[in-house]
Amino acid sequence: MAKPIILCADSTCDLSPELKERFHVHTYPLHVLLDGVTYADGVDLTPDDIYAVYAEKNVLPKTAAVNTSEYIDFCKPFIDEGYEVVYISLGGALSSSYNNCRLAAEELDGLYVVNSCNLSTGSGLLVLEAADRIAAGMPAAQVAEEVQALACKVSASFVLDTLEFLHKGGRCSALAMFGANLLQLKPGIEVNNENGSMGVGKKYRGSLDKALQQYVKDQLDGRTDIRKHRVFITHSGISEERIAMVKELVEQYMDFEEIFITRAGCTISAHCGPNTLGVLFMTE
Repeated sequence: MAKPIILCADSTCDLSPELKERFHVHTYPLHVLLDGVTYADGVDLTPDDIYAVYAEKNVLPKTAAVNTSEYIDFCKPFIDEGYEVVYISLGGALSSSYNNCRLAAEELDGLYVVNSCNLSTGSGLLVLEAADRIAAGMPAAQVAEEVQALACKVSASFVLDTLEFLHKGGRCSALAMFGANLLQLKPGIEVNNENGSMGVGKKYRGSLDKALQQYVKDQLDGRTDIRKHRVFITHSGISEERIAMVKELVEQYMDFEEIFITRAGCTISAHCGPNTLGVLFMTE
């Protein structure tokens, strides 16, 4: 008889409390080092806290992966109680979290780790895929195997309002930031779902509203390869009016069964800054 399964994920999957409760997901927070203090992502620090410190002190946080012993301490009690654990990690190309969790699995019989090859609700989509399979009674090893195979089916991208945070974090040159500001460019960021790396996609010119409208059209209009069961609109802190505008456009271009609106946590927001928004979904 198959053992019951506990579904776990890094906090960077950016699922809302309501979704974590609905799909029975346990998350473990990554570490955020801000102004000399270490915080737990989403537990004792929020993105708005990060923005406030940046506005006051011009300081951005650094993020740190969960180490192997932390993963063991988190998962072992579940296994000791007779469960198996399926754990969806932040993409291995973006963080050492996946490798650390994989090492924990070598120490714990019953821990199955999936490299999401993604971040934010790109990972979150795979968490929900795992939840669907667990609810259907699939054994843990098969859940992990099937969800790992789906990683290359995730479409994750975002539009940034500014390159300021990427520049401050050392991921963008001053010249690139100056040029983007001068030309009123809103860069798109895309996740390579084959290896989980991130790169610059299309650059949108003009206002943020105009950029978001064109971005949603580019992502959805005329597509026949998109799975319509669910889509995420994920943002790092943006106006309700813009969220409503994007949601209306998503509904116009594609008849999704469910549209989830979530806010990105500290790890993602610290790199992208406010007014970042993405539309994330699975393909066939």
